[in-house]
Amino acid sequence: MKKIILSLIVVAAVSTSCKKDYTCACKSNGVTVSTTTINGTQSTATAACSANGTNNNAYVCTIQ
Repeated sequence: MKKIILSLIVVAAVSTSCKKDYTCACKSNGVTVSTTTINGTQSTATAACSANGTNNNAYVCTIQ
């Protein structure tokens, strides 16, 4: 019985997603120009946020 419960706990832990909402804030001259909510893992959200900053060289976008 303990093995079944432990197996269910492991399956539940593995099947949960690591995705969550991250806020990407773009600043120009120290002033926040825009914010965007990105749902994903931290690495994909960071990459997407950084890509926003490359579209306009005046912006610096970071995850908050």
